[in-house]
Amino acid sequence: MGRPNKSDIPDQPAPAIVLVRPQLGENIGMTARAMLNCGLGELRLVAPRDGWPNPAAQRAASGADSVLEAAQVFDTVAAAVGDRTRVIATTARARELTQRVVNPRLAAAELHQWIAAGERCAVMFGPERTGLENDDLVYADTVLSIPLNPRFTSLNIAQAVLLVAYEWSQADAVPEETLVTNTTRPATKAELANLFAHLERELDDSGFLRVPEKRPDMVRNIRALLQRALPTEQEVNTFHGIIAYLATKKRNG
Repeated sequence: MGRPNKSDIPDQPAPAIVLVRPQLGENIGMTARAMLNCGLGELRLVAPRDGWPNPAAQRAASGADSVLEAAQVFDTVAAAVGDRTRVIATTARARELTQRVVNPRLAAAELHQWIAAGERCAVMFGPERTGLENDDLVYADTVLSIPLNPRFTSLNIAQAVLLVAYEWSQADAVPEETLVTNTTRPATKAELANLFAHLERELDDSGFLRVPEKRPDMVRNIRALLQRALPTEQEVNTFHGIIAYLATKKRNG
């Protein structure tokens, strides 16, 4: 077989794969190989430890050069998923946040439904040693957990990506459930991040977040709650208005 080229990346809408703070170039290359095998081509890298481009990634990609050449690099998770309306985060461990958890098969089916409805999606994977942190997970509205041997769950990034990407490639794209948003659209993660910043400013000013040691957990829990709500653009704008009105009322006595 010949080496793949740019034309091997399907041009139909598909979720982006986001690797957060990947450590080894070899794992990035093997991820690209797994993606292209399953028809995925959009790779996003958040603060890769050894910089980018990485010769080790190209060697490990076994010809999936087109995915690596098109890869985008971001400094933060917020920037990497800012234009997405749905973000699924993968984790092998229970976290303190209250979040919806699905398996790869359900995640793949829902990704097809969301994308068929015009949404832009991403699936996040964490660093090799630690996985995603709580501060990463608050950018996701859904958590994906791969059900494996509970006594030994030791996948590397590329293996995890392959499992999820394979389910994506096999999933039935016929939607079982849709969200009717009428004239608006689902809010992007950047719009939600702006809402969080607005809300947190006012909570700080009001004294609600007055205990420094409790503030990080409270902020993360509020963000996780609003992510699960999956608000529309119009609902986010309404929420901004509510916050501004309440803040004005308080200041005016």
